[in-house]
Amino acid sequence: MKETAAIRKMLDEHLAAINDNTTEIQALFDYLQEIEIKVEKFSQRLDQTQLSLGIPKPKINVAPLNHIERKIFLVLYTEASLLTYPEIAQRTALSPSIMPECIATLIQKGVPFKRSFFDSQLFVGLDPEFKELQAKENIINLSLQSFME
Repeated sequence: MKETAAIRKMLDEHLAAINDNTTEIQALFDYLQEIEIKVEKFSQRLDQTQLSLGIPKPKINVAPLNHIERKIFLVLYTEASLLTYPEIAQRTALSPSIMPECIATLIQKGVPFKRSFFDSQLFVGLDPEFKELQAKENIINLSLQSFME
């Protein structure tokens, strides 16, 4: 009986530590989200200043995407709303466990993303301005066949 009480106490302490860490992670994520909003506002002001001075906006360069990255890109490109990793995995028929790594790789290759955290879930999608630019200039070099796969 004494051992059970000791184990229960240890588990309760462990649970409390996990809850504390979860709260800290949530607070850090909220802080990062606030910083992203401020950076976005600053970026918009900089763009307006550059336009008023006649400085052209720099062109977005995206490294070539592999087949899996193209599948994920197409799902996000054709979707109007933000999606969770499991939703992206379901629509691409890929494992949900590889989604964070694939999204990180797309970001490293220069694809601009929009992220939102709601109800303890991360939602991601393509930046709306980038979607418009992709539609006009085909930066990713998508073919009609890409949409048929």
